[in-house]
Formats: sequence, C-alpha cells, structure tokens
Amino acid sequence: MYDVVIIGGGQAGLSMGYHLKGSSLSYLILDNNKRIGDVWRNRYDSLVLFTPRSYSCLPGLPLEGDKSAFPTKNEIADYLELYVKTFELPIQLNTIVKRVSKEKNLFKIETHQSIIQAKTVVIATGAFQTPYIPSFSNQLSPNILQLHSSNYRSPSQLNEGAVLVVGGGNSGSQIAVELSKNHETFLSVGQKIRFLPMLVANRSIFWWFDKSGILNANRHSFIGGKIQNNPDPIFGYELKGKIQNREVKMKGRTADIKNDEIYFEDASSIRVKNIIWSTGFSSDFTWIDIKNLLDSKGRIIHDRGVTNIEGLYFLGLPWQHRRGSALLLGVGEDAEYLYDRILMNGS
Repeated sequence: MYDVVIIGGGQAGLSMGYHLKGSSLSYLILDNNKRIGDVWRNRYDSLVLFTPRSYSCLPGLPLEGDKSAFPTKNEIADYLELYVKTFELPIQLNTIVKRVSKEKNLFKIETHQSIIQAKTVVIATGAFQTPYIPSFSNQLSPNILQLHSSNYRSPSQLNEGAVLVVGGGNSGSQIAVELSKNHETFLSVGQKIRFLPMLVANRSIFWWFDKSGILNANRHSFIGGKIQNNPDPIFGYELKGKIQNREVKMKGRTADIKNDEIYFEDASSIRVKNIIWSTGFSSDFTWIDIKNLLDSKGRIIHDRGVTNIEGLYFLGLPWQHRRGSALLLGVGEDAEYLYDRILMNGS
C-alpha cells in the first residue's frame, strides 16, 4: 500500500520520483525493463540527441560534459541510472503491469508478480509504446527484411541490397544517413522536409528557442498551435547533403505493396531487400480498466496530465503542456506541476 505508485521508470517517472522524494508520501516506481535507462540503451547504436547536454537533463542533476555538445543515447541511459542512485529513488524493475483498476478510493495495480494498492497513480509510460507498422507490410515476402525503427540497432542487421526507410522524422533521417554509407538508400516521406540548423551563431538552436520564448510556448498559445499543426523539423543538415548528392533518394508517401514491389503516391515503384519502418508509435492503454478515461477516439481526457478520475495522472505525453513535455528538457516542469496537484489533493 503506497500513497503514490508511478508506472514507468523512464525520464518521466524519474522526474516524478525526484519531486516526491522531498515529501512525506510513500511511493514506488514500477518499470518493466531489466536495467534503469534501457529505454534509451536499447535504441539504435548511432543515436545522438539533437538537444545539447544543457537541454538534456532532469531537475536536480546536470548532465556531465561539454554543455554545448550533443549526448549519445548511452550517455543518457547511464545518466538516468546515476539519477536513481543520486536521489535514492525507490524503483522496482522487471515488473510488468497487467491491469490498473479503481475500487472506491484505492487503485489496484496488478503485476505479473503481485498486487499493489495506491491512493494515487501516475502513468509515466511515455509516448513510445506500441510500434506502428502499416498493415500492408504483411504483403511482403519473408525474404525482405522488415524492422521497425525501435528494433533497428545497426547496419549489420540488414540484408545486402537496397533499403527503404519509411518516415521522415529525426530517427528515420538519422537511420537513412547511416545506411546510405553502405546501401542504396531510399527515404519515403509524406510531406516536405523542413530542415533547421543544430547551431546558430555557435549556440544551440534550442538556446535561441529558449530565449525567444518558443521553447516555453504552451499547447494553447498561438505559437504552440502553429508548431503542433506542422510536422517536426529535421535538426541538422546531414540528410539534406545526402539528398543533394543522391546518396539518399527521396520518394513520396508509401501507398501500397504488390508482389514485393513498393508503390508510392506518384505511382512510381521500387524493389528493395530491406525496409525500416520509422512510422512512429501508437498508444495502448487497454490495461487501464477505468471507465471515462478515454474519449471516442481513444485519446486520454486530461488537462496537463490531470484526468477526470480522482487520483489518476499522466506524465510524459507529447504536448501534455508544451513541445518538450515528452522530452528530457520539459518533463521535469510537468512533474513539478503534478506534484503540486497531488499535494493539493492530499494523497
């Protein structure tokens, strides 16, 4: 029996734990990974963040190293592990939460090991839950290697021959750049790619976003609305150079697959030996057995992470409050807001 149980031991859950550490509330963080930081450690080997170290840390503990340089995914994984040790956060690893329900004023958290009760629950499982792959991918023969970007680690996994990366976000762009060194590489995107520099006048573009107020624009502001209505930009110009040199060949939106031939919206087609689906993730909250939590489209009904279910909160959602809500640079602020609400409600 705890005052607060946090489900998810990534950056969101640890930020919540940091704030609860300063209270008299009993709390526990549950995570399904074997090791703290595995959510980062298990991503592709060459991953480098597009935010510098000064904008890639959680409250209370700076990230060591050159503040203007860009950390690798392993640095972030090790940093999260250090974060737990530094603040002695209570975390239970290797724990799969199978069901959350509410009976009267108590939440019942059923795991594969036990049943835990709590007055308050914070869902901090983040935005990246269930990899999304288009259903027509099933039409491809098993001779073509298919990987979601969350399962891609390095070029050594691929078959010899051409590769198609589907999805033009920052992960898809980094993967396409890496694969183009040894494979004929195609990149399929559904909209025009917008590139932004990593540095402006020798400062991170996020420093400029911060000073101009863009970084702190909330979801309901005019600037926040404009940003939400546009696809995320690609930070850095490495992909742009690869496209100009035809090392990465651009294709439109992937439309269909017939006889192992991939067709695009402009009716052109290609054959490849590998496909990386950098097509994002979908949310799965079917394990939360509580009525009136989701709207008709399956989206969480909340106001800055506060749901209409007393004692139930969410943390780390995209645009929960602002652009950085699902990122290292912004999740701490949202955690502090929820912490104040939890104290106010007397958990």
